[in-house]
Amino acid sequence: MAEADGKSSVLNDGSEEPDPGEDQRGEGDASAATEGHSGSQAAPREAGDEAKDKLMPDAKVARVPGEEEEEDTDSMDGSGLYSLTEEGERESEGGRRERVNERDAGKRAARKRNRPSGGTTHHSSSSDEDDDDEEEEEDQEEEEDEQAMDAWLGAELRDLSGPSWRAVPSLKSREIGRGSHQFVRRVCGARGLVQRLELQGRLERHTGCVNTLHFNPSGTRLASGSDDLRVVVWDWARRRAELEFDSGHKSNVFQAKFLPHSGDSTLAMCARDGQIRVAELSATQRCKNTKRVAQHKGAAHKLALEPDSPCSFLSAGEDAIVFAIDLRLDRPANKLVVVKEGDKKVGLYTIFVNPVNTHHFAVGGRDQYVRIYDQRKINENENNGVLKKFCPSHLVSSESKTNITCLVYSHDGTELLTSYNDEDIYLFDSSHSDGADYRRRYKGHRNNATVKGVNFYGPSSEFVISGSDCGHIYLWDKVSARIVQFMEGDRGGVVNCLEPHPHLPGLATSGLDHDVKLWSPTAENLTGLKGLKDVMRKNKRERDEDSVRHGDQYDTQLLWFLMRHMRNRRPQRTRREGAEGDTDESWSSPDSSDEEDGGPDHVQCMSS
Repeated sequence: MAEADGKSSVLNDGSEEPDPGEDQRGEGDASAATEGHSGSQAAPREAGDEAKDKLMPDAKVARVPGEEEEEDTDSMDGSGLYSLTEEGERESEGGRRERVNERDAGKRAARKRNRPSGGTTHHSSSSDEDDDDEEEEEDQEEEEDEQAMDAWLGAELRDLSGPSWRAVPSLKSREIGRGSHQFVRRVCGARGLVQRLELQGRLERHTGCVNTLHFNPSGTRLASGSDDLRVVVWDWARRRAELEFDSGHKSNVFQAKFLPHSGDSTLAMCARDGQIRVAELSATQRCKNTKRVAQHKGAAHKLALEPDSPCSFLSAGEDAIVFAIDLRLDRPANKLVVVKEGDKKVGLYTIFVNPVNTHHFAVGGRDQYVRIYDQRKINENENNGVLKKFCPSHLVSSESKTNITCLVYSHDGTELLTSYNDEDIYLFDSSHSDGADYRRRYKGHRNNATVKGVNFYGPSSEFVISGSDCGHIYLWDKVSARIVQFMEGDRGGVVNCLEPHPHLPGLATSGLDHDVKLWSPTAENLTGLKGLKDVMRKNKRERDEDSVRHGDQYDTQLLWFLMRHMRNRRPQRTRREGAEGDTDESWSSPDSSDEEDGGPDHVQCMSS
């Protein structure tokens, strides 16, 4: 039991629930003592003190969150802290009005000081009155804008539920062998641990943006791929690279994934050059070879693994084609479907296989629709082969060029999480009928600069996690849609990739920085969400401003085409040496392309 007590002391600030009456009596005693002490040792007041009293007659001392009356710390949860406002910013309407009035008075005083002097007294008086009216109108508009922003951020939120896991009772139950098989699962989904996530370390080896992360099924290895065209397999626990090899790709590596049940010996990869390649790894920490198994005519951003298959997976490309790839065949790639809206092809950015019903897969790309297909019955002459489509109702007829940058199924395949560029993240029920609207909406981040990822966090998909152009990592409680964790994730300004560990409470992230960051729930105190509201407002304001200027911007695909054309006019560089035995499969397809992008002189992490 000593070991259990030791663990309890680490995971909890205390195991006893405080008596509210004792807290109130303690506060009263402390207050009385303070008054008595100040009365007995009163010091002469200086002029500066009197001036402070005039400026802040009703000033109150802000309470530090840690000094608040403690709740049940066994839960490791601070559900009372988490709303759109930070603890230190909570105040009554009267207090807020007073603060706004003081701020406005200060602005008016500053404007008066900056006015040019001169002219008659009559003209000056009239001008002052006009300026005051204009200033009051400006102040009123600013206040209305701020209220509208708060109303938008606070819409569609629910109350946080109580903690689902309590540390001390759970530890005691495990010590006596009760419910031990569920212990790790419950820990990984505990909100109190999510609220204690902090940076544990960095994995540094790449020389370009890190675009992909993937844990092997056992969670002992982590694969990363980068704009430097290399793939690194990490022993992340020891913070060292076990294997590093050239991917064989000619442009940004977008994904590198361990195939399940392959003994970590097979990695599937895709890249901006449109190639789908497979790397065969040996037990002696070397890459035997890489070979091309499919070729898209545009960039290939994502691969979709089938949970129980070591030799088959799907790929999706900007050419609107979905390939089914089976490594057992002489010609591995089979064109499964060409995604269309009417007669127009829809370039794809993302694809995911339903983990429970593996015949179903979902795709998203250059329009606002999530499309679900059934591999057993794709008839392109009937509804373009689509089983069902989902889209937020307000985006169906939207004139903005809304794209889907990433989508993922939940652990049981019942929910589908979708991230839209310069829009929000939406949760759909995958069992709903065609055309159904979203169930939840997650706000606050910014998805514009790159093809941003999104993911579930927790063994039962309890949380939603996303990076942002502001360089932060956001975690929302899935049910309430409230932000429960907010971390600074990238110095380069953009977090793209988020990979939760399959069995432990932690995750790996990457973005424009050239390293991989590891996060664990080791913080002593719960997050204070410091600066969250200001960052959310800034993201929303920039998004609105960009939407106004949208008509003046070039289409990113046109920019990519022009840049590629300019590179192809340069003298061809000598091809980099690939891994040992680098080969291309000897098969051809009418959908294959022999286009070759230039070498590594590309623009890194450019939005597709």
